[in-house]
Amino acid sequence: MSLTPDEIDRYARHLVLKDVGGPGQLKLKAARVLVIGAGGLGAPLIQYLAAAGIGRIGIVDDDRVSLSNLQRQVIHGTPDVDLPKAESAARAVQRLNPHVAIDAHIVRITTENARNLVANYDLVADGSDNFETRYAVSDACFWERKPLVTAALGQFDGSLTTIRGYETGPSDKPNPTYRCLFPSPPPPGAIPTCAEAGILGALAGVMGSLMAMEVIREIVGFGESLVGRLLMVDARSMRFETIRYEWDEANPLNGLSRVSSRTRQSRDPGS
Repeated sequence: MSLTPDEIDRYARHLVLKDVGGPGQLKLKAARVLVIGAGGLGAPLIQYLAAAGIGRIGIVDDDRVSLSNLQRQVIHGTPDVDLPKAESAARAVQRLNPHVAIDAHIVRITTENARNLVANYDLVADGSDNFETRYAVSDACFWERKPLVTAALGQFDGSLTTIRGYETGPSDKPNPTYRCLFPSPPPPGAIPTCAEAGILGALAGVMGSLMAMEVIREIVGFGESLVGRLLMVDARSMRFETIRYEWDEANPLNGLSRVSSRTRQSRDPGS
C-alpha cells in the first residue's frame, strides 16, 4: 500500500509530523473504523476521520435528519432534513475526501447484530446517546477484541475514554471494561434526554473532535492512551480533568467469576 500524489498533497501536514509521518498515514489509510451514531458526537468525529484519511468508515444510525439536529450535528445541512443520517453523513464524506470508502448501515445496533457489525472493523467509536446501545457495543467489542473509543454528552459536560478490556494492562491485571466504569445502567427516566434537557451545540463539536484525536492516536500509536482514564470536560468552567479507573473483579466480562468459569471449562474434558 502506498500514497498517491494527491494523497501526499492532501495529508502533507500529517506527513511532516514526526509522530505520524508516512508510516502513520499508511496506518490510517489501512484502518477500518466503525462509528456508532451520526449525531452530535458522530458529526465532527466522522468529518475529522475522513479528513485524516481513514481508509474505510462504517456509519451506524437508523435515525433521520431533523431540523432540530442542525444546531450541533454539523455534518448535515438543511437540504438533508428527512434523509437517513447514515446516508447524509456518507454523502458529506464523499464530498470531503474521495479516497475514503464508506459503509452506511441504516440500522439500529442491538445485542443481536452488534458483534456482526463490529467484527468487520479494526476499531469502534461509539457516539450513541443511550445506555442500551453503549452496553451492546462495548460488550461486542470485548468479545470481538476490538478497541473502543466511547464518549457521552450532558448539557454542559462530556466524557471520553478508551476501552481495551480484552487485553492485560501493565500491572498484569485485565484492562477495565465499560462495565467496570458503569456496572449497570441508570433507571429508566433518571437521565433526561437531549430533547428534554437541551445541550450546548459547540460542546458536541469539542467532544467529537476529541474522539477523532483518540481514534487517530490509537491507530497511529503515539502518546498515552485513555485506557483506564476518563477524560471529563466541563464547558461551564472550561475545565478538563482526567480520572483513573481500574478493572473491577466483579464485572461480568473479564471478572474473576468469568475467568474462573473459563478455566473450569478448559480443564473439563467433557466441555
